[in-house]
Amino acid sequence: MRHSDDPPPPWWESGTVYQIYPRSFQDGDGDGVGDLAGIERRLDHVAALGVDAIWLSPIFPSPMADFGYDVADYCGIEPMFGDLAAFDRLLAAAHARGLKLLLDFVPNHSSDQHPWFQASRSSRTDTKRNWYIWRDPAPDGGPPNNWISDFGGSAWEFDAATGQYYLHAFLRQQPDLNWRNPALKAAMLDVMRFWFDRGVDGFRIDVLWHIVKAEGLPDNPPNPYWRPGITERDRLIQQHSTDQPEAHAIAAEMRALADSYGERVLIGEIFLPNDRHARWYGTPERPQVHLPFNFQLIENAWNAASLRRVIGDYEASLPTHGWPNWVIGSHDAPRIAARVGEAQARVAAMLLLTLRGTPTLYQGDELGVGQVEIPPERVRDPQELRQPGIGIGRDRSRTPMPWDSSPFAGFSTVEPWLPLNPDWRTRNVAAQEADPRSMLTLYRRLLALRRTHPSLAVGSFALVDAAPDVLAYERRHGDAVLRVALNLSAEPRPLPFDGAVLLSTLDGGGDGMLRADEGVVMR
Repeated sequence: MRHSDDPPPPWWESGTVYQIYPRSFQDGDGDGVGDLAGIERRLDHVAALGVDAIWLSPIFPSPMADFGYDVADYCGIEPMFGDLAAFDRLLAAAHARGLKLLLDFVPNHSSDQHPWFQASRSSRTDTKRNWYIWRDPAPDGGPPNNWISDFGGSAWEFDAATGQYYLHAFLRQQPDLNWRNPALKAAMLDVMRFWFDRGVDGFRIDVLWHIVKAEGLPDNPPNPYWRPGITERDRLIQQHSTDQPEAHAIAAEMRALADSYGERVLIGEIFLPNDRHARWYGTPERPQVHLPFNFQLIENAWNAASLRRVIGDYEASLPTHGWPNWVIGSHDAPRIAARVGEAQARVAAMLLLTLRGTPTLYQGDELGVGQVEIPPERVRDPQELRQPGIGIGRDRSRTPMPWDSSPFAGFSTVEPWLPLNPDWRTRNVAAQEADPRSMLTLYRRLLALRRTHPSLAVGSFALVDAAPDVLAYERRHGDAVLRVALNLSAEPRPLPFDGAVLLSTLDGGGDGMLRADEGVVMR
């Protein structure tokens, strides 16, 4: 627990991260796709929100089989987005506004167009052969084991030129790197150095728990709970293809490298149960990532009882040196307003920004962008194209940011690469800036409250008993105490405590009752 006389926390502990999906933030050159110049143009919006850092989804050269998560050059910029000079300008512009900048590091796999893989597949004796994971066919000529790609189908692709299979946890165009090879590991750590030397403030590390596979590559066990309508990946339990002990030593090396540059941050993408998730913090003597991403607000039912259990269990699972973090949206997840409705999306904003820990916001959630139907002919996501109709498409959360009511919502001068939200003419930044009751105004007020009250930014946390459908908790820093009560229902509920309302998700109120779909922060 922090005390009022403790030294200031690191920026990533008291701060807030804002995720930008570069293809969909702002088009700066009129091709219908967002880019770095566009992001730079819109930085004032981000700064005015009151966040502390931006995280950019991948901007590296890529054939875009998986929209940038298939990297063909880890130390360059995709021409669609700009070049290194444009990146340097964006970084300088962010820093000038007091914003940190985090990049998306993709260490589990490269593109099959990366020169490393081109060399690796050229010959069994090439010096980079073992930079990827190659195996002979099974005795029947089929794949070496039963592993399933996260995008469906076998995780192995046969390469006729050399008569072996290579492993790909995702698309066949995304061959997995072999982190057991010291030369590959050194090359990837050099990538991190390249960007740290350029001035970036940290990395979000993609699918970190995937990066090492079990020795011998044994079959994964079947999942007894799988049924049709669930993604094919989940037919098996990924026991041997993810979360191996050796991966933690690599995370510790990444952390030591980051720490050698001063106050940098590493955020690891990790989907695991609490006990295994907590191990990714490492130990005080040998720390790993600063923040193993916590997706539980996205993954669990939206009611007070479920949220109370999820929050309590997660807090209890953290090591004493581990700082929590929370997200309610991302480029992979359904929009929060689509999932719980606009009224509860306001409550969700208050929850995200008043829980203990570092929050990550996703672009457009500050406007309450909701369900966007993607016509079949405009689907771009390979995950949806390979397994249609089961609700795993990600295009719905990657639609362009609506800035104003001008043609194409001010995002571009031409038709954008994905459809806009259907209500973009009224749900856009310009309209909400002028509305004191808008979602954007609520986010700005919540973020300002975090900056004003250390209790919210770094204070302790304790759940408080409350009426059914009400989630309540207390945040404390020194002698300052704030209390939060969130009504997860569409009916009024009694407030669990007295005090002055500092902020409500609705106008007015404060008569001892929580209105339907209302959240309050109280002194």
